Amino acid sequence: MLRIAVPNKGSLSEPASAMLHEAGYKQRKDRRELVLVDADNDVEFFFLRPRDIAVYVGSGRLDMGITGRDLLLDSGADAEEIMQLGFAASTFRYATRPGTAKDVSGFGGMTVATSFSGLVVQHLADNGVDAAVVHLDGAVETAIQLGVAEVIADVVETGTTLRNAGLEIIGEPILESEAVVIRRTGEGTDGPKVQQFLRRMQGVLVARRYVMMDYDIRVEHVERAVSLTPGLESPTVSPLHHEGWVAVRSMVPSRDAQRIMDELYDLGARAILTTGIHACRL
Repeated sequence: MLRIAVPNKGSLSEPASAMLHEAGYKQRKDRRELVLVDADNDVEFFFLRPRDIAVYVGSGRLDMGITGRDLLLDSGADAEEIMQLGFAASTFRYATRPGTAKDVSGFGGMTVATSFSGLVVQHLADNGVDAAVVHLDGAVETAIQLGVAEVIADVVETGTTLRNAGLEIIGEPILESEAVVIRRTGEGTDGPKVQQFLRRMQGVLVARRYVMMDYDIRVEHVERAVSLTPGLESPTVSPLHHEGWVAVRSMVPSRDAQRIMDELYDLGARAILTTGIHACRL
C-alpha cells in the first residue's frame, strides 16, 4: 500500500486535498482525522504538519508527500521534488528598513530573522555573507521593530504586510516556491503504484489547463481552423450530414479559449462549444 503525506492545515491543505479528490482518491471529511485508508486505490494518507512532511518522506517512513518547495529545502531532509503541482505559489525574499542595504552582499555583520533558517543560512553561505540568523516561528516582520534583527527573510505574496511595517523588499528572490510532490532522494519513480499516482496528478494538472472545444466549419476552412486548435496530437475531424461541413473536436488551453472562439467565429465556424475536462491521461 502506498503511503502518502498530505498537509493537515495551512494554505497547502485544502488545495492538496481538492487535487487528490479530483484525481479519484478518497479524502477525509473530518479535519481531526490523521490517517485515512483508501482501500479501493491501495493508498494510505497521513495528514501531517506541512513542515514535518519532508522529514517523514526523507526518513523512508512514507513513500511520497505533498508540501511546499520552501519547506522541503528548509528542512534539509533526504527528500527531493519530483512533480510541481501549480498551486500555493510564493516568493521568498529579504526585507529591511529603507537604506539599510542594497542587496544580500550588504548584510555582513547583521542579524537576519526568519522562519526558514535552513534556507537563509544556506543562501547567505552561497553568497559569501557572514551574518547571524535568528529563527522565529512567525510574524517575522516585527523583528526589526523590536530590535531582534536588522533584516528579515519571509514569504512574500503582495508585499502589503511588509510595506505596512515600514519595510522594503531588497535583492533578488531567494526562492520561488509552490506545492510539489516529494520522494525520498534516489528512490526513483519507476514503481507501478508511484507511476499511477503521478499519472493521476498529471491528469488533474492537464484537465485544469485545458478545455475541450467542438465546432462546425466549412471544409475549405478546415486547415486554417485546425491551425487555431491543433490539439495535443491532432484534432478529430468528422464529416457532417450537410455536405461541405465537418465537425472538429480538440483540446485547447482554457486561458485562450475565448480568443480562439472569436477567431473561429470570424472564420465561419458555428456551434462552437467548450466543455470542462474532469480527468485525462496523455
